[in-house]
Amino acid sequence: MNSHPDPHALGAFLRARRAQLDPQECGLPSTDTPRRVTGLRREEVAALAAISVDYYTRLEQGRVRASTPVLATLARALHLDHDQQHYLYQLAGRTDDQPRRHRRAQPQRVRPAMRRLLHQLTHTPALVLGKRLDILAWNATATALYTDFSAVPAHHRNYLRLMFTDPVIRGLHKEWAHDARDAVAALRMEAGADSDDPDLARLVGDLTLQDADFRTWWAQQRVNSATYGTKHYRHPLVGDLTLDCDTWAANDGSGQRLMVLTAEPGSPSHDALRILTSWTAQQEDSARHTTR
Repeated sequence: MNSHPDPHALGAFLRARRAQLDPQECGLPSTDTPRRVTGLRREEVAALAAISVDYYTRLEQGRVRASTPVLATLARALHLDHDQQHYLYQLAGRTDDQPRRHRRAQPQRVRPAMRRLLHQLTHTPALVLGKRLDILAWNATATALYTDFSAVPAHHRNYLRLMFTDPVIRGLHKEWAHDARDAVAALRMEAGADSDDPDLARLVGDLTLQDADFRTWWAQQRVNSATYGTKHYRHPLVGDLTLDCDTWAANDGSGQRLMVLTAEPGSPSHDALRILTSWTAQQEDSARHTTR
């Protein structure tokens, strides 16, 4: 839980969400009068949530803390999905029923069992992601697919940072905008639980200055906790790949996730992964012979 809720962050989320809604889809009557704002007005949100306009205005301005019943009515009025509701409650500091995440002063360390599992996945790319989508560990096939992560400075070894700033990884994604936007939404979801994390603030600040798309997508306050999906890559060695991406969260409170990319057996993408695996093995054998 975010032990220090930021009322201004809550207000920014409410403003962004009401700007995304269509008045008619929310059951409001259409009028001939031109609308001066995109989406819903404050007065309309207040009416849908059955609260006073003054109270809702103070919520957006960060001058009052929302109660749990008010959050429930706002979630319905703003048509929030499960992830957005969870994020709303985190921002408001009303997540006492959710597992608490405790800050750890020590560096993130991959559990030995997780590392063994990672390297036993010899025919499929796999990564261990930590807090803020930091890349903590990877196997040889992930190196073959993405890049040599060991050559990336540790403080830059972050999945989201590389998607926006590394031209090789950015060019690898055939649907970069879609994948990058999902990654931003995943980080935004995490930020709701720990908004005063200094490393998170540094990452967001860096990317905000460096990339206009990140600035736009971060400001939209979309959230996403999806653990599976499909990614499309264009690899310089094996060409196009369509891979299923699944992540499994560790249950030890570390926030670490194992991300695995697989292909349908017998598909061209499956054959391409086999070529990558073979190529990786040859490179490793060559390196061992060179060092002897």
